[in-house]
Amino acid sequence: MTHNRLGTATLAAAAMLAALPALAQPTPAVTPAQRDTAAQVAQRGVALSELAPNAPDSYTVRSGDTLWGIAGLFLARPWRWPELWGMNLQQIRDPHLIYPGQQLFLDRSGGRAVLGTRAPDGGLQTVRVSPRVRSTSLADSALPTLQPGLIEPFLTESLIVAENALQQAPRIVATREQRVMLSPGDRAYARGSPAAPLAAAAGDAPQNFRVVRDAVPIKDPTSGEVLGYEAYYLGKATLAQPEGTRETRGRDGKPAVEIVPAALSILSSKEEIRIGDRLLPEPPPELRSYTPHAPAAQIEGRVASIYGIAIPNTNAAQNQVVAINRGTRDGLERGHVLMVLSDGGTMVDGTDPAKPVMKLPDEPNGLLMVFRTFERVSYGLLLDIRTGVKVGDRLVTPR
Repeated sequence: MTHNRLGTATLAAAAMLAALPALAQPTPAVTPAQRDTAAQVAQRGVALSELAPNAPDSYTVRSGDTLWGIAGLFLARPWRWPELWGMNLQQIRDPHLIYPGQQLFLDRSGGRAVLGTRAPDGGLQTVRVSPRVRSTSLADSALPTLQPGLIEPFLTESLIVAENALQQAPRIVATREQRVMLSPGDRAYARGSPAAPLAAAAGDAPQNFRVVRDAVPIKDPTSGEVLGYEAYYLGKATLAQPEGTRETRGRDGKPAVEIVPAALSILSSKEEIRIGDRLLPEPPPELRSYTPHAPAAQIEGRVASIYGIAIPNTNAAQNQVVAINRGTRDGLERGHVLMVLSDGGTMVDGTDPAKPVMKLPDEPNGLLMVFRTFERVSYGLLLDIRTGVKVGDRLVTPR
């Protein structure tokens, strides 16, 4: 088994999301259920049938690895990473602190599999690890095999809003030099509602906004119910000057009041920004951590939409983001891994004289990891996908 296999394992990439440099997070929590599982397995190991077909006899941990990725080397079902941790519970007490240079050995004797840092013959680990490495957590030192750009934008871009939220939000009303499209560094002018003009925030902190367009309804593919509205992210802007008025005189010489729109500086743009686009306050940064794991309960959902794609009947591929028709009220949380099932379709049984219609079984098509949740909608990253994923495909708790 080579490191290339680990480097290309998409499930390992999913776990690396916890270590994105731009989103440095505290060590993800280990749930009591995961800890209990690990303690049980630590006493007896796991059945040989649970091992991956090509599980190596030993593996040297390298910079960028995660316990989840290494679980994919040794276990047939990598999302059961607590069992791998339990196999080495005494030596790896924290599953998120595993150090480059450690050598892991797989002992298959006795009909059970045990993973540890000692060779099966009782030999001691010979790899030395410097104190600097020992004091550095994976969250600080890991080099993700999945490019951070695949997931980082959606942590701030994807946004579910209420039905009338955009109609009430401040809007861009003009540009400098009558520019049609705006890009980073350009100046824009915006107005809020009469009851809520764009005003400067208290203190010295900059007031930043997301620039968005259109609120596309996300519908449940089964019931047709609208689950929420997805605002399409365009970029970021910061308030340079608040909205106001000034007194002047009209052509008739009488006093008049002129509107002075707020001035904004465009900080970044995913697409060109134009007059009419709306502004939503930039939410405070959240501490996000990911401990990829299967839900404790049975969850079944559907792919509701493919992010950023409005063309009907379009298939999503690996590393694309989809919205699903389940959220926090259904028990979904960040890090949940779900299995994607492709619709088996229907066909006529040509071997039967009666020619009955058959519904073929839905087949596993890969995995999805939930990374952002709302009340009724969640976003997930498609992992290890074999064929295209379409709206309506089923999502279930992996077996």
